[in-house]
Amino acid sequence: MPRTSRYARDVAVVAFAQSDHLRRTDELSEVEMVMPVLHEVLAATGLKAGEIGFTCSGSSDYLAGRAFSFTMTLDGVGAWPPISESHVEMDGAWALYEAWVKIQTGEADTALVYSYGKSSPGSVRDVLTRQLDPYYLAPLWPDSVALAALQARALIDAGETDEAALAAVAARSRAAAEDNPHAQLRGAVPQGEYQVAPLRTGDCPPIGDGVAAVVLAAGDTARRLCERPAWITGIDHRIEAHGLGLRDLTDSPSTRLAAERAGFFEAPVDTAELHAPFSSQEVVLRKALGLGPGPGDTGGVAVNPSGGALAAHPVMAAGLIRIGEAAARIHRGASDRAVAHATSGPCLQQNLVAVLEGDRA
Repeated sequence: MPRTSRYARDVAVVAFAQSDHLRRTDELSEVEMVMPVLHEVLAATGLKAGEIGFTCSGSSDYLAGRAFSFTMTLDGVGAWPPISESHVEMDGAWALYEAWVKIQTGEADTALVYSYGKSSPGSVRDVLTRQLDPYYLAPLWPDSVALAALQARALIDAGETDEAALAAVAARSRAAAEDNPHAQLRGAVPQGEYQVAPLRTGDCPPIGDGVAAVVLAAGDTARRLCERPAWITGIDHRIEAHGLGLRDLTDSPSTRLAAERAGFFEAPVDTAELHAPFSSQEVVLRKALGLGPGPGDTGGVAVNPSGGALAAHPVMAAGLIRIGEAAARIHRGASDRAVAHATSGPCLQQNLVAVLEGDRA
């Protein structure tokens, strides 16, 4: 049994799969991107599509450039037998939350969650401006890198980091990605020129395409499907004020509150998969979670051992990947208690925290 449980049902991640994350996939449609990953994650459990109790996906019509684009990728799931299905216009981590709630209600015992992002066809920096307040900010077209640079400058001015420390975060992330066959960027990457000062090329996420999927299961079903399930012992998500001028960009109280409600602070973790698309945002998240101020000062916690979002950042899938990577470490015995974080919106506006634990011997 998991060490702690605060919910009506014990629910676990029992399988995780992801695509290789590439700068461009011009030759593939979203359906062709999704299908191999769905087949892989189902094969890991031995389940057929008809045995899944609930399916939920996460994606963005803005990236696809057409309304209800997610309906096309349902072809990757299969049109028969009929399924119970839902979709969120969010990162797949929030699709996982919806599926987790569905299982908690007893309406399903298993769930397939997948998400995908194909950022290569357009300018993702411009697309993400559509997340902003439509009356005051969006008409100014401040792109995602410019807003992250404002956050980084606030951190530097507050004395909480400097450009050398941000470069160290990027270097550590890319070095960790050497062991991740799915990462888009690996190894030493020059910091390069300023994208928007003080952020250089290495401080920013790569633009690319990718897919992720997980299978959730409850109780004895999870134990049957997976040798060492990654139990979700806590999960919560919170949101900051929409107006950037109403927030302290050097802190993330929503992450801290979500972590508190998820039980993160009740016991130590050995792994932290943090969805920090920019090196400066990892500084903010480490502060919110008490993981230490510097890239090498994390209290013995392995931070983004997969390389994190600085090594691969498929928009709408990167948060689900953080949960999947944390779960995979529990599956293979490399972690006993892990925290996974996902974010959406400018400057860490919306944040989800999940605590995952493996069965003790």
